[in-house]
Amino acid sequence: MTARPTRRRAAAVLAAALLAAGCSGGEAPSSTGDDASMFTNPVVRSDAPDPQAIRVGDTWYLFHTNAGGRNVPVLTSPDLVTWTPAGDALPDLPAWVEPGKNWAPEAIELAPDRFVLYYTAAGRESGRQCVGRAVASAPAGPYRDDSTGPLICQAELGGAIDASPFRDTDGSLWLLWKNDGNAIGVDTWLWSQRLADDGLTLVGEPTKLLKQSEPWEGTLIEGPFLHRQDGKLYLFFAANAYDRAEYAEGYAVCESPAGPCVKAPENPILRSNEVASGPGHASMVVEDGRTWLLYHAWPPGQEGTIDPGRQVWLDEVVWENGKPVVKGPTATRQSRP
Repeated sequence: MTARPTRRRAAAVLAAALLAAGCSGGEAPSSTGDDASMFTNPVVRSDAPDPQAIRVGDTWYLFHTNAGGRNVPVLTSPDLVTWTPAGDALPDLPAWVEPGKNWAPEAIELAPDRFVLYYTAAGRESGRQCVGRAVASAPAGPYRDDSTGPLICQAELGGAIDASPFRDTDGSLWLLWKNDGNAIGVDTWLWSQRLADDGLTLVGEPTKLLKQSEPWEGTLIEGPFLHRQDGKLYLFFAANAYDRAEYAEGYAVCESPAGPCVKAPENPILRSNEVASGPGHASMVVEDGRTWLLYHAWPPGQEGTIDPGRQVWLDEVVWENGKPVVKGPTATRQSRP
């Protein structure tokens, strides 16, 4: 049995962790010795909203909303816990984009030398947020968008944001997004549509999946992503105002990526507590058979502030009778993925 650390040693570990976080651009502190198997949230301590991560080889790549002068910041990690900034995944924007509002990027690997990044940007012509796509030969980029216009805009519905790619078990490729209805006072729907095999164009017609309908959701739902577990298809989403403690994460069960979908009665499954406020806009990763939720949250009482902003948290998801249960937000020490 491993001996419990002394208070002096624990204090030293904490001090080293805080120093590492302060000197390394916001990555989570690493651990050594007896602590190597443990970590403490948040895993990214600087402003990194709307996180999504993919694994390529032995490395994880995390993308998030624009920050620090970068259009699409990308970080790398060997373990989902210790993150290192790796530059700007989308250093150059196409001519149709008005710089400064690049939100919620998500990437997918379509081949060993082909990665597609879907991102939200301000469209010059529409004046609304729209979805673009860019391609790279390596997961960290640089991604290039050679298009002359957005992939999706829906300006008449307030714009389009929060695109999320999904490859189903039958090989079909899908894209989810939200119409930004709260920008103009109309409903916010989550949509899905088939993607062509190259990931650059949409096929067929879009389908409405869900809109805001429950009291906890306020006036909007957003940040959708799909995940299959034991054959069942889950649609996760965030709801309520992003800069309020009421922001939270819920899910629905869908018959297919085109729906229909039914919201879970136990929503929300991730909500504010004494250690994190407004948790949501998540993505899901699987490591060694364990499922984890990556999401952003504010320090309590600092909703809407720039420093430190929305930090990245990592908490395990367990599946109980076909229902996802998130063990978080958790600020106590827990075992690494």
